[in-house]
Amino acid sequence: MDKRPNQNGQEPDPRQGKPRGVLFIFLMFFGLLLFAAWMLTNGNTGKESWTKFLDNVRSNKVVKITTGTAYVEVETAKGEKHRKYQVDYPGGRYTDSVAAELNAALAINSKEGSYAIVQEGDRVDGPLTGILINILFFVGILFLFYFLFLRRMGGGGGVMSFGKSRAHLIAKGKTGKTFKDVAGVEECKEEVQELVEFLKNPSKFQRLGGRIPRGVLMVGPPGTGKTLLAKAIAGEADVPFYSISGSDFVEMFVGVGASRVRDLFLQAKENSPCIIFIDEIDAVARRRGGGMSSGGHDEREQTLNAILVEMDGFESNDKVIVMAATNRVDVLDPALTRPGRFDRHVMVDPPDINGREEILEVHSGKVKLSSDVDLSIIARGTPGFSGADLESLINEAALHAARLNKDFVDIGDLEYARDRVAFGREKKGRSRAISPEDKRDTAYHEAGHTVIQYLLDECDDLHKVSIIPRGRALGATMSLPSKDVYSYGRKRITGDMCVLFGGRIAEEMFCGDVSTGASNDIERATMLARNMVYEWGLSEKMGPIKYTEEHAGLGGAEKVVTVSEQTHQQLDEEVRSIIDAAYERAQKILEENRDAVQRITDALLEHETLDAEQVKILMDGGSLPARVSKTGRHDRVEEEDKAESSSVLNNPRPDQDPPLEPSLA
Repeated sequence: MDKRPNQNGQEPDPRQGKPRGVLFIFLMFFGLLLFAAWMLTNGNTGKESWTKFLDNVRSNKVVKITTGTAYVEVETAKGEKHRKYQVDYPGGRYTDSVAAELNAALAINSKEGSYAIVQEGDRVDGPLTGILINILFFVGILFLFYFLFLRRMGGGGGVMSFGKSRAHLIAKGKTGKTFKDVAGVEECKEEVQELVEFLKNPSKFQRLGGRIPRGVLMVGPPGTGKTLLAKAIAGEADVPFYSISGSDFVEMFVGVGASRVRDLFLQAKENSPCIIFIDEIDAVARRRGGGMSSGGHDEREQTLNAILVEMDGFESNDKVIVMAATNRVDVLDPALTRPGRFDRHVMVDPPDINGREEILEVHSGKVKLSSDVDLSIIARGTPGFSGADLESLINEAALHAARLNKDFVDIGDLEYARDRVAFGREKKGRSRAISPEDKRDTAYHEAGHTVIQYLLDECDDLHKVSIIPRGRALGATMSLPSKDVYSYGRKRITGDMCVLFGGRIAEEMFCGDVSTGASNDIERATMLARNMVYEWGLSEKMGPIKYTEEHAGLGGAEKVVTVSEQTHQQLDEEVRSIIDAAYERAQKILEENRDAVQRITDALLEHETLDAEQVKILMDGGSLPARVSKTGRHDRVEEEDKAESSSVLNNPRPDQDPPLEPSLA
């Protein structure tokens, strides 16, 4: 059997059945068998009754008669439509009475010599021929049943194949990934380096009686490179790699998942040394004892039990390492993470600023970058981005440059891609459909955010502000952190709350009304204040106490406040006090900088997007040059456009689209 890897580097599974050509050949054979049986029994003749046959004999319509044991073969007269047919004897046998009837009919025939009787006994229908035909027909039916039913039940995709593993085998040396392809997770690579050494040289560890960890659990947010790291380990060690998702174990039939687990581990032991990788293992390894007793729950528990038993069954010389990935380690069963099973946890966190730059360099190697591109600037402006986000950023930048018919990807394309990945696509077409009144309110809203963020030292540096809709927001004020931040102080959190309230306060001060555009800002500010009091112990009045507890729920861990009614009231009062203080501080800043808010608003209405340098000029009291339109005219002298805009502002159309959802601060 040919076991060469296919184009994807995967070895064919011998249990997946033979090619479809075998079934086609069998069907042809079976068809020929049936045709031969039909020819042996009927030939090219039809069937006719004995009485009709005698009438034809009397009417001189028969030229040849061949008698057998069970029937007569008849050939019609030449004047008639020439044909052959069979006539069964009455009673099924050629007896004396049958011969007498035939002779009597022949005697009536007046044309002598118009017929001939050829007696050949059992040549046509002897008992051995009938038995042989029946046997062949029965054997053909058995073959048909086997190929169409039994073989399908046992082969790939058949009923009996439910219990077979659905893991994808990537053959030795075919993963196509090594540690050179993995960037931004240097600590993780160092932690799993000894796994590679064990797979390459297991005797080095076994000679002193030690054993390699049987299971390695990679924990981290989506897109951080857990699967890529597992493939790189297999590529570095040059061993086979079995990849399967946790959901592939579970079917509607109870016991199927456990059977697949046993089959997977059996294959792995037969092909050791190798790596088994189970992605999204939380699909089958959730904590047991949740009070549910449905069939699906029982199936998941049986699958988990099978995994636990198989991992316990590993011997020190099995040379099989089980790796799993999840972003919900909190819901895993403790029996799975105890020593002896998945006893080593590798935290795959989002990359830091240096890691992001390395990842950008890896992915940018596939595109043509301009010589003046500085990836460190993009890395600085993408805090919290995962490896998958950064790969998407490079791809979006390349697509944007291609749309503009550029020869290289420049820094502008990268910044466009970063903003699109982080905040969504600009909806310039829809922004034109927004009424000038809504556009003005959005400009004041974003100007309020911008002024406070620019003036507060504890907040991130301002990057740009825009009133072009992105995603579900009418506008956005974007920051550019100077460094990665892993913990936040009380001063920083209250400063962020001031920035969030700046949009609503600016609307109230300059528009005489407030809108739903600040709903997202209010939600985020409220969450920060509640976490300060309930979770983080940052309230001076309530002290360093955590007032919530985590309880297991249907959707995982849930936070429950377990305090007295009096304490609960004090907590709510403290939350309100923190929010009021931040609101008053933001209001005071905007009152002292009304002129700056107005200048930024006017500039946004004209330019739609301002960068940090332009904001600095406006905050210092300067002004920006007039925007030049695509036709080469200065917008400020386009009186017709201004008049039309003023007309729409004073008389908005009743069919204007409603405002989009909240802006991003």
